[in-house]
Amino acid sequence: MKPRRVLLLVHEDLVPPPEAEVQAMTDAEVEPFKTEYHVESELRARGHDVRVLGLYDELRPLRQAIEEFRPHVAFNLLEEFREKANYDYYMVNYLELHRTPYTGCSAPGLFLARDKALSKKVLAYHRIRVPKFMVVPRGRKVRRRSELEFPLIVKALNEEASLGISQASLVHNDERLVERVEFVHRRLNTAAIVEQFVPGRELYLGVLGNQRLITFPTWELRIDHRPEGQPLIATEKVKWDLDYQERRGVEHGPANLAPEFEAKVHKLARRIYRLLGLSGYARIDFRLHEDGRLFFLEANPNPQISDDEEFAHAAGAYGFSYPELLEKVISLGIRRAKQW
Repeated sequence: MKPRRVLLLVHEDLVPPPEAEVQAMTDAEVEPFKTEYHVESELRARGHDVRVLGLYDELRPLRQAIEEFRPHVAFNLLEEFREKANYDYYMVNYLELHRTPYTGCSAPGLFLARDKALSKKVLAYHRIRVPKFMVVPRGRKVRRRSELEFPLIVKALNEEASLGISQASLVHNDERLVERVEFVHRRLNTAAIVEQFVPGRELYLGVLGNQRLITFPTWELRIDHRPEGQPLIATEKVKWDLDYQERRGVEHGPANLAPEFEAKVHKLARRIYRLLGLSGYARIDFRLHEDGRLFFLEANPNPQISDDEEFAHAAGAYGFSYPELLEKVISLGIRRAKQW
């Protein structure tokens, strides 16, 4: 791809420092902004003119950057706006209003996928297996439906990246259920979704594309050194705590499914991607029940795309180098904008 002017959109707290400073940091210090750093440094190495723009709750800097820099594409790494994860689709709508191509998912897909309950309702309507669930809005008391049997897992309705999820999120009685829902309401300031817990394996399927879709090999979360009897849960510590990951043996790698079942997962992921209106790139999360049933958990549009995360690793297993993956993501964003 020829060099482009790329406007890299990040949270204002995640603007990478200069290269010399990053090189002097530990992995733990780089961890919060590693995706932003990996994308910026790789795009610069590929010859692109990259301008990093940190945003929080003000749109004026974005408008000024569009007018002054005139980007060929905005590389969208924003996961929230005004501390609201479900505001990210407003940002891409704003880019469309300014006729600025952008990477990743469009607004309709973001809207559907960010709401874990709405996405499950859409897919259940189309006879795709999802865990039984209920939503408890903020300020409402918990009234567990009779069909929801323990154990249950309690999550934030609109947050991602395992925010607020811990072993305590798995509850075995009504008292603990009430406590955990109140925790989500109070600490995360969002509605809670209560799901039937699916024991088994945690599978991830990366999808790349707008109309024509590429699916990467199915990846799996493994935690080799879990305490005996502890269920496998992708908690916040599993996702972000480097010391915990090393201590517990947290790994992501090929799921090594039987070829027929691998093909089934790919076909289902492509169907889900289209039903939810996803575009650009996304990761579809499944649980494979101990009895062999496959459950959709959630869709993650614009997942972490640093070169050491499972999405990039799975892309590598498919045959894309990290630079090729980023170039493909940019190409998809520019190509979609030609249809506006």
